[in-house]
Amino acid sequence: MAASVLCRRAAALCRSLTGFSASKTVLSANSQSGVILQTASYNPKPLKLNLYKPYIPDKDSERTPEWQKTAKYDRKLFGRYGTSSGIDPASLWPTHEQLDRIVAEEKEWHPPLEVMLKNIEAKEKEQTQKRLAKEKLIAANMAKMPKMVADWRREKHETSRKAREEKTRRAKLLAEARERFGYSVDPRSPKFLDMVAEIEKEEKKKKKLMKRRQKEEQTATPATTPAASS
Repeated sequence: MAASVLCRRAAALCRSLTGFSASKTVLSANSQSGVILQTASYNPKPLKLNLYKPYIPDKDSERTPEWQKTAKYDRKLFGRYGTSSGIDPASLWPTHEQLDRIVAEEKEWHPPLEVMLKNIEAKEKEQTQKRLAKEKLIAANMAKMPKMVADWRREKHETSRKAREEKTRRAKLLAEARERFGYSVDPRSPKFLDMVAEIEKEEKKKKKLMKRRQKEEQTATPATTPAASS
């Protein structure tokens, strides 16, 4: 009952508002809340489309975009509207510099068949030369392989021999230090290092004296040989 009364009052209020003729009123009554919804309708006018006269941008206008002032856009307009675009066809041809650049690009990216065949032949020749040079290098290295293996084995044997000699010499020095000092000495101690330096100095003196004796013997031998022959 209350809902029907509310709907009648709303309808009378809408009829009294004659100034809002462009709006459309939607009334909905809920039996519990009684809410009134009102929506405004808008009917825009359709755009006027010019389907007969082509759109030619004004290049002198500041409102015209820059991309519509380019030669590329002029070619597009002339291709679409022809002479109706008002564009001189002679202005659409490329300049001499542009033609030279186009010809150079054409030669670079689309060469003639003869040039392509020559390029392929030159490339295959270059690859063959590289392959032959590589095979020659491999053959030369394979020929040197026995000597390289023998040298490697000799170096390895020499390194092992020097390591054994150094180990024996070190053990001998430690034994001599133990005999001289009466106890085991750390090889890193100053006493052991001084002893090693002293022994090396004595060995150098012995080698020098031995060389001198050998030299004296070699010089004395030629002098005694003529006397024995006479």
